[in-house]
Amino acid sequence: MQYDSSREFAEKMDSSDPLKGFREKFYIPKNKEGKDVIYFAGNSLGLQPKTVRGYVEQELTDWEKMGVEGHMHAKHPWLPYHEFLTDSTAALVGAHNEEVVNMNSLTVNLHLMLVSFYRPQKNRFKIMIETNAFPSDHYAVQSHLRFHGYNASEGLIEMKPRDGENTIRTEDILAKIEAEGDSIALIMLAGVNYYTGQAFEFSKITEAAHAKGIITGFDLAHAAGNLQLELHKWDVDFAIWCSYKYLNAGPGAIAGAYVNRKHLLDMTIPKFWGWWGQDKATRFLMHHDFQPIPTVESWQLSNPPILQLAALRASLDIFAEAKMENLRAKSELLTGYLEFLLESKSNITIITPKNKIERGCQLSLRAAKNGKQLHTSLNEAGVICDWREPDVIRVAPVPLYNTFVDIWEFANML
Repeated sequence: MQYDSSREFAEKMDSSDPLKGFREKFYIPKNKEGKDVIYFAGNSLGLQPKTVRGYVEQELTDWEKMGVEGHMHAKHPWLPYHEFLTDSTAALVGAHNEEVVNMNSLTVNLHLMLVSFYRPQKNRFKIMIETNAFPSDHYAVQSHLRFHGYNASEGLIEMKPRDGENTIRTEDILAKIEAEGDSIALIMLAGVNYYTGQAFEFSKITEAAHAKGIITGFDLAHAAGNLQLELHKWDVDFAIWCSYKYLNAGPGAIAGAYVNRKHLLDMTIPKFWGWWGQDKATRFLMHHDFQPIPTVESWQLSNPPILQLAALRASLDIFAEAKMENLRAKSELLTGYLEFLLESKSNITIITPKNKIERGCQLSLRAAKNGKQLHTSLNEAGVICDWREPDVIRVAPVPLYNTFVDIWEFANML
């Protein structure tokens, strides 16, 4: 793509965009003058689909009119409601239907996966993670190390960039796996690092890990709905994600989990049991003999929140219509255009990888000075993006609802 710095170019790109109609499916926040803001914070909280209200109100109406009978007789019965999202969830992350489920919150799901897949042995007990992973991921893996009698200083391998660099080279991860793989029980990385926007190379890392007998898991909080994922093809062991960022399911939305089908019937894998993981045919016989559902659903603990599932279903239906491969293609154009326009800004450094396969739609910007003040000024000028300590402005042009003109106006504000 040959980019042009004129507004006319941005307008032309928008007019020829095959996905341009999807912006109209979302509510865009307004500034004080009633004009659409430039919303580049979908990596923190996605915008509300206009269909969400109808999806949720349907369940409120059925609750109002049926009470408990809604579990079986609602327009979309609540008892199997999570199953209505299975096809679209599996397509979104590149999985088989039996490998995905929407349940709980992200960190709860991470703890459940660690119970099952972090099984330390005397000489193989270490966990690999990126040094600047999201704090909650660090808390989770450290707590499991402590639960098994280890401390972080002996049990945690933290991958970090080389001196003078901002992101972690895949070759360094692979070298560490080769050198210390016999002592590593689990690799737990982000799909996309929240701070730098770096997308890790799932396939290469997983293949190298498996060659050493290491389980691999990924936190897809910033990858689901952002990257085109192929979790089963890459043979990833497990993954977890939230749904309130790129998946637009609302604040505190229900999260998701994936477990590779090769693990689903392995009865030696430890897991916490709950009522909703019990065999569906015998669940309501109320006996105490746990018979797990032969899918990832066996990791479910409780019946899910239907109103949250309804909000997520509204968004997933939009993804199913748009198709992730189309969104990813537009995302690369949007991010490439932003990168092109920022190249002339001498006070801005992009710390996100330049290679498009090593990033999603987020660019992390580091200002030469007064970065936090710059972020505040952008916000006052009608741009919603976010600041992450100590020195990064995160900007995420989301292909479902952001435009090339958004990017052009943002660059000119800078």
